Amino acid sequence: MAVNSITFAEKNETEVQKVTGPWKVDFGGLVKDFSTLTSWSTNEDQEIKYYSGTANYTNIFNLAEKESEAKYELDLGSVKYLAEVILNGQNLGIVWKTPFKLDITKALKQGENQLEIRVVNTWVNRLIGDAQPEADPSTFTTMPFYQADSPLMESGLLEPVKIIKVD
Repeated sequence: MAVNSITFAEKNETEVQKVTGPWKVDFGGLVKDFSTLTSWSTNEDQEIKYYSGTANYTNIFNLAEKESEAKYELDLGSVKYLAEVILNGQNLGIVWKTPFKLDITKALKQGENQLEIRVVNTWVNRLIGDAQPEADPSTFTTMPFYQADSPLMESGLLEPVKIIKVD
């Protein structure tokens, strides 16, 4: 019996630069500056710690040089759980599984770049937050799978975010 297979050309990836803080993160009207990217579930602010929904990360970075014939990708590192990327006003798509990478060649420019990443997590942390004794619940479920002492899930955009040149 014949086995069908496909072989892809090996690609050479070179890290051009990391996209570092500060990041401005908007949690539906609650805006915070993050010097580093960490899980929302480890944040001291209870509104962020138990947040569920979409948070909007924005960052401005400078690219020293862009080679006209090169292909560039944005490597988001780790995302919990889904991310939509907008670079310089161009929506470049959504990633929801590893590797969290997108082709940014057409939107990337030499000099100043405006990056927006919309990250969506699950409902779990909000349900755990609403189960806290001092909580004013904002959710309702007929099946309370999560209790006040349930472990929180990692959420958000986690480091490192990098610009990669692909040959």
